[in-house]
Amino acid sequence: MANVLPTAKRVQILSMLCEGSSMRSISRICDVSINTVSKLLVDAGEACAAYHYETVRGVASKRVQCDEIWSFCYSKAKNVEGAKAAPDGAGDVWTWTALDPDSKLILAYMVGDRDAETAMFFIDDLKDRLANRVQLTTDGHKVYLDAVAGSFAGDIDYAMLVKMYGELGPKGPERKYSPAEFNGSKKRKITGNPDIDKVSTSHVERMNLSMRMGMRRFTRLTNAFSKKVDNHIHALSLYFVWYNFCRQHKSLKGSSPAMAAGLTDTLHDMEWIVGLIDARAPKPGRPKTYRKR
Repeated sequence: MANVLPTAKRVQILSMLCEGSSMRSISRICDVSINTVSKLLVDAGEACAAYHYETVRGVASKRVQCDEIWSFCYSKAKNVEGAKAAPDGAGDVWTWTALDPDSKLILAYMVGDRDAETAMFFIDDLKDRLANRVQLTTDGHKVYLDAVAGSFAGDIDYAMLVKMYGELGPKGPERKYSPAEFNGSKKRKITGNPDIDKVSTSHVERMNLSMRMGMRRFTRLTNAFSKKVDNHIHALSLYFVWYNFCRQHKSLKGSSPAMAAGLTDTLHDMEWIVGLIDARAPKPGRPKTYRKR
């Protein structure tokens, strides 16, 4: 069982999960069962999700950037119909993130489809975590329009950054994994009075790279993708709490994003996350009923 492992072993496993190692490679390196790694991921994900929900609130941000990053569970959407025993949640999975570009704090995240319903839940959650009016920038995804209008009711300075891409030329194997050619972008004022010079999604898009580097299940062209959507969410919950509260960000001169945002004055470590797990574990006690011999 993962909860009886020594603290040092659990710290090692969780650290590797946040540094881009796959679950099977962790089980080999740490000499533990794959089920132990999976159980520890679930426990850590639940503890971290609860901590993020309770703690990342009342954040006095000035600017917020939002974006969505694609991945898939079990198989890509086009292959789900022919897949054998595909579980619920199989197919494309989108992770929505909201980042404060000044403190680098992940304010909110949501896992779901890239549709209007998920956008609504995501923006509602973001609004509940902010302490004041902010300048918000999103990409040109149209579902943001109704979601932002419904959640903030005009009490926001909101702009869209619409990027335009062109074709790379004749299709061929050399361009299969190449990005489309970037042709420019347009900045559109949507609500309020956003500062056009500060309309950007660069920081949250850079966060997408950090996520792909830090969570093996986001790595393209491998078989390390998530097999269960629940474990996908647990991995995200663990990663974001580790990123916000434990990871020293180079641009913050050794501080964590949570310290820069004023949520804590302490740089935590992975042993602290193990403490979050232990705090949620049920206390051992006597059974309420006894069998008669």
